[in-house]
Amino acid sequence: MAEENLILKAKNHTFPGFKIEEESSWSGPFAFIQGADTQFGFIENYIEKKPNPGWDKEVELTRRAIASVNAMCPRPRFFVVCGDLVDAFPGTSLRYPQEQSFFHLFKELHPDIPLVCVCGNHDVGDDPTHESIQIYKKKFGDDYFTFFCGGVMFIVINSQFYKAPEKVQDLAEEQEKWLDRQLKEAKSGKFKHVVVFQHIPWFIRNPDEEDVYFNIKTEIREKMLKKFYDANVRAVFCGHWHGNAGGFYKDLEVVVTSAIGGQLRGDKSGFRVVKVSEDSIHHTYFALEDVPKDISLN
Repeated sequence: MAEENLILKAKNHTFPGFKIEEESSWSGPFAFIQGADTQFGFIENYIEKKPNPGWDKEVELTRRAIASVNAMCPRPRFFVVCGDLVDAFPGTSLRYPQEQSFFHLFKELHPDIPLVCVCGNHDVGDDPTHESIQIYKKKFGDDYFTFFCGGVMFIVINSQFYKAPEKVQDLAEEQEKWLDRQLKEAKSGKFKHVVVFQHIPWFIRNPDEEDVYFNIKTEIREKMLKKFYDANVRAVFCGHWHGNAGGFYKDLEVVVTSAIGGQLRGDKSGFRVVKVSEDSIHHTYFALEDVPKDISLN
């Protein structure tokens, strides 16, 4: 059996075990883990600039992250990685071995803690094509989907359709039509919270900041933040920055989480523990050496 067949995958824009029929009602506080940028190969390729980059460092960091999550009590409901799962772009020589390392390693995640994959620019390409999207979907599952957990609606989107849609306009339009349907459901008020996961943040620190590589351009940013806000979205979790950041649009929080893998902003490798209560969402970033075993949900 291929390694990639050993993880659950989103299909038909839903995620196994988290369907609305079973998970639409509030069932008490819970926690989930949000990480980003495992990006196997990033450290030796981008930071150390080695001629033949390996990814042993990311494997070790990710293994420590998985062990920490497995040890938590109570057990998190899921572990979401917000993009750049591996460093090699689709169709390049290192892509397959990096993918296989990723899948092989995540077999160590406790079977009761599903891995939820979000695509990043390295996963589908800086300028995605129909082929690169298909390469991703074949291995990792759908690039956008909705799932439900304990009365909370979670929406996963492909942020590359907002960053660089030029070669995939039809696919970007399909996601937008689908998203509008999800946001109509979100606006119904049936859910305790509505949360979005994506790779590239709408903004890094401020919704009025200038356009840079690490955010989405202002015109699209303003439109989408308003659309999300009007549909009751109050938290958007992202990665891509390789550092911790974030800010607010009104009372919608954009949370930028640093990498499980290589760092660019002086943070330590780690992930975010997110606690969901009936009336709030609280999150804390922990360096790998500081992750607690006991997660109080009170």
